[in-house]
Amino acid sequence: MRRVIVDCAIYRDGRRTQGPADFSDALAEARATGDAFLWIGVYEPTEKEFDHVRREFGLHALAVEDALTAHQRPKLEVYDDSLFMVLKPVVYDDDLDTVTTGELMVFIGDSFVVTVRHGEGGALAAVRHRLEHEPQVLRHGPTAVLYAVADAVVDHYIEVAAELQSDLEELEAEVFAPNPGDAKSVASRIYGFKRQVLEFRRATSPLLAPMNQLAFGNVPFVTEHSRPFFRDVADHLTKANEYIEGLDRLLSDALTAHLAQMGVRQNDDMRKISAWAAMAAVPTMVAGIYGMNFDDMPELRQPWGYPAVLVLMVVLCVGLHRMFKRRGWL
Repeated sequence: MRRVIVDCAIYRDGRRTQGPADFSDALAEARATGDAFLWIGVYEPTEKEFDHVRREFGLHALAVEDALTAHQRPKLEVYDDSLFMVLKPVVYDDDLDTVTTGELMVFIGDSFVVTVRHGEGGALAAVRHRLEHEPQVLRHGPTAVLYAVADAVVDHYIEVAAELQSDLEELEAEVFAPNPGDAKSVASRIYGFKRQVLEFRRATSPLLAPMNQLAFGNVPFVTEHSRPFFRDVADHLTKANEYIEGLDRLLSDALTAHLAQMGVRQNDDMRKISAWAAMAAVPTMVAGIYGMNFDDMPELRQPWGYPAVLVLMVVLCVGLHRMFKRRGWL
């Protein structure tokens, strides 16, 4: 278990205290005093490694299965003696333009908090460190930890959305540039961006219902005094969802504009090709007529016939060129 346990501590009156090294003894001590709780953080445990935690904390088998399997949607499950919440922290790699999601499971009970983390996102060290410097928050017990974790995850959603907005502005500038780059490359980037936004949305949209349940519903371990804090998190989550919906709409508009521009450029190319083909067809037609080798043809045997035909072809081509130029085909 030492391999997967990231941190384990007893908190009494909002402050971290020294306790037994074994979490079973630490849990017994926290429950014995009644004014403390144990917070244990676990990283990617196996079923065998987590079995001891399950038995000691009395965690529900279905919740334990979800915590070990991962790949869960954000949700809130209420059991007889505990709450189980799934969060999906998001990390954006600006160099690779990719959104990756981790998974964070939180169990809270009368005197304990168990956090299970999967993936690189959602490190809780910063959250724990911040809470340990805010004893007035930690005094509210395990519910305060659930609030702090959810608040940190949702606030990071807004930061990632802002980074995506910045990258989208760069992509829009490329789409509407006077001389855009490779059309296939731009379209590929837009589709790739939409996939990243979709991955982001899968983390944020399903979380709104659990947050509203914590903010407005009658949930065990969540007192009337703590609900306004969850309402604040729900408000930030709504803002993040609006950001993401706006990004998705802008990406759809950018893709539509890009496809329209491609159509316009193709039409311009076709007009130019048609104009040059028309100018090439005129001398071809004249030359074809005078190449039919009939004996009786006007001016066929006149000394000025050849230069006259050349002048006629030049005049016709120049006239067509000026007409197409005036109409914007060339």
